[in-house]
Amino acid sequence: MPPASPDQVAVLDALRSVQDPDLHRDIVDLGFVKEVTIEGGRVSFTIELTTPACPVRDQMRDQARAAVGRLPGVSAVDVTMTANVRASTRPHTGAVPVPGVRNVVAVGAGKGGVGKTTVAVNLAIALAKAGSRVGLVDGDIYGPNVPIMLGIRGPLTADGDKILPIEQYGLKAISMGLLTTDDSPVIWRGPILHSVIRQFFQEVSWGELDYLVVDMPPGTGDVALSLSQTVPVAGAIVVTTPQEVSLADSRKAVRMYQKLNIPVLGLIENMSYFVCPSCGHESDIFGRGGAEQAAVELGVPFLGQIPIYEPIRVGGDRGRPLVLSEPESPAARALFAAAERTAAQVSIAACQKPVIPLTPVV
Repeated sequence: MPPASPDQVAVLDALRSVQDPDLHRDIVDLGFVKEVTIEGGRVSFTIELTTPACPVRDQMRDQARAAVGRLPGVSAVDVTMTANVRASTRPHTGAVPVPGVRNVVAVGAGKGGVGKTTVAVNLAIALAKAGSRVGLVDGDIYGPNVPIMLGIRGPLTADGDKILPIEQYGLKAISMGLLTTDDSPVIWRGPILHSVIRQFFQEVSWGELDYLVVDMPPGTGDVALSLSQTVPVAGAIVVTTPQEVSLADSRKAVRMYQKLNIPVLGLIENMSYFVCPSCGHESDIFGRGGAEQAAVELGVPFLGQIPIYEPIRVGGDRGRPLVLSEPESPAARALFAAAERTAAQVSIAACQKPVIPLTPVV
């Protein structure tokens, strides 16, 4: 006599053996398992992850299928993988959430010239290509280069009292560069900067977004303070190059975000090494591995190394970033991996309760 079909309790117990490697809890306890149905020996269920860019999506699906498949009476297992990005729930003193936006992610750097905007643009597109709804704020008011890298231009339009962002490559984007002519400098003091940053969040029609990436200006100045006071920020990424002169400023940027009660999602080492296109030899032009060591010292995650690769620069200049122009290149794969790790860190931050006491910044 064939074994009886399993019940829902047995299926859920079997799925408790599958753990999210980042959240360190099983998928049943996390509430990932949905819509369990049993028809004879066929078991069907949905696993709802916290991001479409989950780097272990396939691994978790295979583990779940195998765990349920071992139950007596099971002849087939159907697993549907979906995602629902969770919103950051960290309280921020005086900050007002952006309607429809689940997570604001800042991409900053301790100094200029490290490729911060290039990384921010490629990360945003990589998240969108994974299936997330993504927006991009060009927070570098004095040097707004996002329009060049995305190949977009103004004028901006409005819907009632809301500004409509420009849409390109699956992103919604806003930039001061869409409001000024190419050679017009922005010469503003701090209070005006704060007003513009607030407008970019509260007076733009963003719609529903999983991630709103903010390309920050370099350094530890007014815009970072304005950001922390304007909206709840899920976390910040700090971009650096490997040499000590950049790492020293990156450590200051990490400490700044921590003082502003913004979780540091991790460090990215850009221009990490150069691979000769002729012979394949790797040259550490700026050194290598400094950011990873700094991440260990600072107690923050390390999100990856991006090599020096000429098409990265070419794509930025031509308005077609590398993750679109050469998605299979080693540099693009490194950017996709960094995006996946970023999404994982945002999920971790969204699932954790704040441990830093909130204090107003003056």
